[in-house]
Amino acid sequence: MPSTEQITDALKAVIDPELRRSIVDLGMVRSIDIADDGKVDVVVSLTTPGCPIRSHFEQAVVENVGRVEGVGAVGVGFDVLSDDEKGRLQQSLGRQSGLPEGALAQVKNVICVASGKGGVGKSTMTANLAAALAAEGHPAGALDCDVYGYSIPRMLGVEGKPDVNAERKILPMEGPAGIKVMSIGFFLERNAAVVWRGPMLHKAIQQFLEDVAWGEVDYLLLDLPPGTGDVSMTLAQLLPQAKVTIVTTPQPAAQSVARRAAEMAAKVDLEVLGVIENMSGFTTPDGQRYTIFGEGGGQLLADELGVPLLGKVPLSEDLRSYADAGEPLVLAHPDAPASVAVREAARGIVATTPQALPVMQAEAPSLAGRPAVSGTELPVVRG
Repeated sequence: MPSTEQITDALKAVIDPELRRSIVDLGMVRSIDIADDGKVDVVVSLTTPGCPIRSHFEQAVVENVGRVEGVGAVGVGFDVLSDDEKGRLQQSLGRQSGLPEGALAQVKNVICVASGKGGVGKSTMTANLAAALAAEGHPAGALDCDVYGYSIPRMLGVEGKPDVNAERKILPMEGPAGIKVMSIGFFLERNAAVVWRGPMLHKAIQQFLEDVAWGEVDYLLLDLPPGTGDVSMTLAQLLPQAKVTIVTTPQPAAQSVARRAAEMAAKVDLEVLGVIENMSGFTTPDGQRYTIFGEGGGQLLADELGVPLLGKVPLSEDLRSYADAGEPLVLAHPDAPASVAVREAARGIVATTPQALPVMQAEAPSLAGRPAVSGTELPVVRG
């Protein structure tokens, strides 16, 4: 009869093709059952129910376990890792490959722009805040962490594919006002969909942080995906000094959902810097004001969290249309009401953040043995 130890050793040869580690090391082997007749049943835990490389795991388990002496037949079952288990997996990946010495050494502040749900204008705020900070003399960068719904390149009017410097670091693209821009969109065909599992999001964000030559930047703004999930946990592991700005609309329902983003930040020990209320009201040319999305949600959220309300940005067609055209409104029309409100929020960020020391120091763990970047291609991922 084969032993559990023999089966486990055989499963060490089953490699996740994306993470390049065995399913044993990744904690993906849920159970091993050995029957009296020599049949072995293995349950493998996937990171997502629709994992497109499920058949790869099934075939590899059957082949490798079937070679063990005494095994008569092999059955393979699947379940899905819980959120806690996925979190531990990402923590393990983070420990295996933390930020290298000197990464982000010249970036003074990292600001995560987050929201509880989509549709509140988070990406528009990120692009305009970066432009406002740069226009006020604070070198800024914008990193598109919304890998599935990347939009920063379009909103900042940046196209092309990044180059690599002599140190084999990816050079960020340059946007208006000298903003340094990086996004998964630069590495894909136009409007291509990204279908990745959580651990690969971790690796992509990590590469954007450690393999990009950000240089001297006062503020690196990270456009997070809506809600709470894998990217938030990844940033907490890689950038424990980062701070979070919450974007919400005045609607009470949106405010209550946005609070979840703040709760996520608290759970992963990231400081909430403040709240920005977007779409706070609409003023007609004759001066009449309409609160289409309600009123007071941003202030209520800020009061609940004990942080400042950094700004109330009025509902503005120009803010939307200029973002679609790739030109931040704060640069095209700095005196527009929405621009004034965004610049006020940017000044609030400056007033509550340090200016002297970089956010990452050389005390970060090194990446011994990690291969250098060979080009501007991010990992090709199937799921």
